[in-house]
Amino acid sequence: MKLKKLPRILIGAPGSGSGKTTVVCGILQALIHKGLSVVSFKCGPDYIDPMFHREALGLESRNLDLYFTDSDTTRYLMAKNSQHADIAVLEGVMGYYDGLAGKSTLASSYDVAKNTNTPSVLVIDCKGKSVSILAEIKGFLEFEKDSYIKGVILNKISPMIYPEIKRMIEEKLNIEVLGFMPHLKDCSLESRHLGLVTAKEIGNIKELLNKLAQQAAETIDLDALLSLAQQAAELEYNEPTIHGGEKVRIGIALDQAFCFYYADNLDLLKEMGAELIYFSPLNEDKLPDNLQGIYLGGGYPELYLNELSQNTGMKKSIKAAIENGIPCIAECGGFMYLHEKVQDIEGDFFPMVGAIPGESYYTGKLVRFGYIELKAMTDNLLLEQGDTIKGHEFHYWDSTNSGNSYQAAKPLRKTQWNCIVSQGNLYAGYPHIHFYSNRKTAERFVNACRMKKMEE
Repeated sequence: MKLKKLPRILIGAPGSGSGKTTVVCGILQALIHKGLSVVSFKCGPDYIDPMFHREALGLESRNLDLYFTDSDTTRYLMAKNSQHADIAVLEGVMGYYDGLAGKSTLASSYDVAKNTNTPSVLVIDCKGKSVSILAEIKGFLEFEKDSYIKGVILNKISPMIYPEIKRMIEEKLNIEVLGFMPHLKDCSLESRHLGLVTAKEIGNIKELLNKLAQQAAETIDLDALLSLAQQAAELEYNEPTIHGGEKVRIGIALDQAFCFYYADNLDLLKEMGAELIYFSPLNEDKLPDNLQGIYLGGGYPELYLNELSQNTGMKKSIKAAIENGIPCIAECGGFMYLHEKVQDIEGDFFPMVGAIPGESYYTGKLVRFGYIELKAMTDNLLLEQGDTIKGHEFHYWDSTNSGNSYQAAKPLRKTQWNCIVSQGNLYAGYPHIHFYSNRKTAERFVNACRMKKMEE
């Protein structure tokens, strides 16, 4: 058992749309302005917020998800990714108690706070409320015997009524109000169908973040927030044994179209002996030389279908590599890219790589959204028959050829379906998988890449 002293705070909310991401970004930038070394985490499976924190704020950012990883592994990943941090800020997911299947607190923000022993601060959307704010806070404080909620921040509240509401909350509920954020008309972070837009798409992102940070420094008690973070107990965790080996070169698609990866997945591949070689299916005309593996992640390929279809050199290069036996993982957007055609939202089809027979088409709605457990129906690139790995789906496109190599099941539900195209050196499907839910997947992938290297 290892111990690590890590000042940390979790910032949650009663529900989505409370403004916690905007508040968190303001606090993070303000802490950076104070000269602190900050690391951020996102509760849940969302790969977009951590990417936003990295691109916009220049922070190391990772997911913490108690569906993907058990309690000990979650604490290990938190400690591992906070080695030189003065403070860790955890951003919650959905409503504070909202967890698996919409009917459990498992994998909720509260569950992360409980399993990592992290003090929490609740961001309350105060628009259109006054005394009712107290009733809302009281309900969250009392729902669980130990809620881990140690403070609140009032969002979108008038500066004129804030002092009186703060006094009422602290007197009646015996909880500290750590400040407020007024409604900032020009500082809301835009959304798109998959969540936040990428930081690179917001032209004035630095100006926006500096404005949020200035406001946070003026109206949120950052010293009190830091003091609360210092009260967090030492993290207790066990370090897993990870086996390395001979180096292999794995190509990672990374550009505007392919950018959704769990950072811990990529780190695990490196620890197992992979040299990650980044390339752009949008902007380069062929794969990097001497690859023994390919990883095509998710992203927004549907926004760049014309550019991807016209890059025939890259399409031919990827198809030839797969046909030549190079191990390949393709998730969600990467899976779509490997099809013969992909449809845009207007109904037009664009030719893609053609490594997978069939078409990816627009449905106009979320398809099979949420957590899943995948069970291998036969031995394949990533798992032996009967083994499982956990993942998440979030997509508006579907496929005429979703595959049948795995059986997917929703946790705490009876819903099941077949998925994943897996043949020899290829694993491709809509689910985003997390290697730490079964590290054998990463081991088998890297070992398959080593076998390919031996053939060269």
